Amino acid sequence: MRKIKFINGDYYHIFNRGVEKRDIFLDKVDLDRFLQSMHEFNTLDPIGSIYAASFRKNNLLRSLASKSERLVDFVCYCLCPNHYHFILQQVKDKGIEKFMHRLGSGYTNYFNRKCSRSGSLFQGTFKANHIDSDEYLLYLSAYINLNNRVHQIKNGLFKSSWGEYMQGDKERGFCNRHVVLTQFSDLETYKTFTENALMVAKERKELEKIIKLDQ
Repeated sequence: MRKIKFINGDYYHIFNRGVEKRDIFLDKVDLDRFLQSMHEFNTLDPIGSIYAASFRKNNLLRSLASKSERLVDFVCYCLCPNHYHFILQQVKDKGIEKFMHRLGSGYTNYFNRKCSRSGSLFQGTFKANHIDSDEYLLYLSAYINLNNRVHQIKNGLFKSSWGEYMQGDKERGFCNRHVVLTQFSDLETYKTFTENALMVAKERKELEKIIKLDQ
């Protein structure tokens, strides 16, 4: 039984990796599919199987759930070859659990059929930590948005919300960035903060505990 209790309005660090440390994203199509699932399954009402629906490459985030209430709000995310990280705010009762169950089972079905395999894709149920301070929230946003630098991912098989954050308020975007960005005077200040946060954390070896959970 999960020890952590998810409370509406609170923020949580959600993460998981592939079973036996295997890659869960093999190409850009997999990344796009998972990102679409993050969008489509975030709805209070059932929407059926997006696996059965056509995969619209030209309109990837056309939302079947756009008129429904959300289960969670995304603050930031990253998708790496063998793991992912989210910062989520729960919006509805049991919203995180419902959303993550849909996301995990939906993507596993897609991946298993694509790769002609069966069984679990992820290493057990998703992991979760309660974010109990602004300092922790900002630190995690830096770690997640720039996770490719942490793991030195150079093959391009990576997606994160960093691009959205660098847009500021110019476009609506996928994530609720305001909870982070409103704590800085401008985008350059946040960009400097994230880069410095990673550098200082590496020097103090404060990333080691989180990195071990990733790999």
